[in-house]
Amino acid sequence: QVQLVESGGGLVQPGGSLRLSCAASGFTLDYYTIGWFRQAPGKEREGVSCIRSGLTYYADSVKGRFTISRDNAKNTVYLQMNSLKPEDTAVYYCAAHRGVFSNILTMMRPDGYEYWGQGTQVTVSS
Repeated sequence: QVQLVESGGGLVQPGGSLRLSCAASGFTLDYYTIGWFRQAPGKEREGVSCIRSGLTYYADSVKGRFTISRDNAKNTVYLQMNSLKPEDTAVYYCAAHRGVFSNILTMMRPDGYEYWGQGTQVTVSS
C-alpha cells in the first residue's frame, strides 16, 4: 500500500527556515516522480518543487530559497525552505507519480499525481 507522510511544518518568523519531510512506504522512490505542492486558503493547489532521477525543478517563486532532495536509504524526500516569507504560508503536500512526465509544466501540476500525503501546515508570521 502506497503511503506518504509529511512532517516538519510549523510556525516560523519571516526569514526563518523549515525542513519538511515526506516519508514514503509501499514503493521505492527510484521509479517515481515526487512533487511538493502547497495550497493557501482560497487558492488553488500549486506546484512548488519536484524531483525525479536526481533532476530537480522549482517554481519561480521559491527558486534560490527552497531545495528538494531525497534519501533513498530512508525512502524520504525533503524540502528545505529558507528565507521564508509570509506568502509561503500554506498547507504543504507531497505527492507521487509512477514514471516520468512529458514536460516540466505537467510535472508541476497536481492533477498528474496518483498518491498524496495528508499535508503539513506551514505558517510564516511575526
